[in-house]
Amino acid sequence: MSLASVKADLAARAPDLVVLETEASSATVALAAAAHGVEPARIAKTLSLRLGERIVLLVARGDARLDNRKAKAAFGVKPRMLGPEEVEAITGHPVGGVCPFGLATPLPVYCDVSLQAFDEVVPAAGSPHSAVRVAPERMAALTGAEWIDVCQPPEA
Repeated sequence: MSLASVKADLAARAPDLVVLETEASSATVALAAAAHGVEPARIAKTLSLRLGERIVLLVARGDARLDNRKAKAAFGVKPRMLGPEEVEAITGHPVGGVCPFGLATPLPVYCDVSLQAFDEVVPAAGSPHSAVRVAPERMAALTGAEWIDVCQPPEA
């Protein structure tokens, strides 16, 4: 159902964006990069975070790591990753397919400024075998995301 919800969401709000489906798994950043022929940094990974009582999504470039100090300063609490079952129950997407589109539950979305280094990124599209190519600014606009700086700079 998750892939279907993403397709329906994009068909309604961004019909020009095409969901790309592959035989190859894109469940990890490395697999997604290989499946879609891009560098790992261009994979827009979506992290499901608990901030005290709130749950939010953070979309960041594939090679970025959450900076706990920056995140605590920005969010006011230390973020905690959700477990796989909780992620799927709340987002409607399985781990490996989590994205900010077609969510089962409306959630606040944040995009890390690390994504702005690219003209196009590749977030998942609701399954470990799907993705979409989109400009980071457009993804943020479509999801009502707030830009935030909470990741460590990628290692050179």
